[in-house]
Amino acid sequence: MDYGPVCLRRDYWESLCHRWATGPWQERSQVAKCNRATHSEKNLHTSGSVSYATHSQKLCHELERAPTFRELFDRTHKRKGTDDYVSESARTIVETYDRAMTNRYAEGTPQPDLDPETWVDAAGGPRKGRVYGFGDSLWILLQCCPHT
Repeated sequence: MDYGPVCLRRDYWESLCHRWATGPWQERSQVAKCNRATHSEKNLHTSGSVSYATHSQKLCHELERAPTFRELFDRTHKRKGTDDYVSESARTIVETYDRAMTNRYAEGTPQPDLDPETWVDAAGGPRKGRVYGFGDSLWILLQCCPHT
């Protein structure tokens, strides 16, 4: 408690420390810790602290065009230097999405870069208000870059 962040008022920091020390908070923390340990495949990310927006900008610069949803998804869900997805669920969702897109759009019919409804279905719907693979928001994934 003595070494709080400089950007936070001392009384706010102490209030947070006291709240984090309460029984209910500690219980929730232990449950979350156990869940993370039990489902380690759900906690794999290749992005680290890099946001989707930053990945999108880097890809945009590399490709000299706006990246597709799939290019961005692969960049953030595949192990570096390989073609392996970071988890079985990532691979399964991509395969399910690809099959659904093939079935939904007849051969020769142009497919959109992303069919959000099909992706949400393939991902199994939103969980805790988020859809797997969308990062923080769909807007980030669909934003344009200066090269377009």
